[in-house]
Amino acid sequence: MKNLEFGKFLEDRTKNFAIGIIRLSSSLSNSPENLVIKNQITKSGTSVGANYREANKSRSKADFKNRISICQSETNETLYWPEIVMEIDSLNAEKTQKIHNEAKELLAIFTSIINKLNNKQV
Repeated sequence: MKNLEFGKFLEDRTKNFAIGIIRLSSSLSNSPENLVIKNQITKSGTSVGANYREANKSRSKADFKNRISICQSETNETLYWPEIVMEIDSLNAEKTQKIHNEAKELLAIFTSIINKLNNKQV
């Protein structure tokens, strides 16, 4: 897959990830504790795709690397919240596991991109 094709593929994938995050968040009850989780997972999970889209429009390789690092960080934070949800809400376990798995895969992709950029000494 060429870089432009991969960029579009990952933009779509991170957008679908954000949609899944929003759906998961919406399915949680509005208890005071869940409101915190809903806010945090929604902010970090939707930030991944927004930052990736910005990375694809970056003005330099250094800017691209910085934005990919933000994607990596936000994905890593997002990984935490499904773990909490799975521990406290067994009704959403299957949906939450899918989100968690996708976050792990996205984190691996962003880490791989950063490693490749570091090897090129950007």
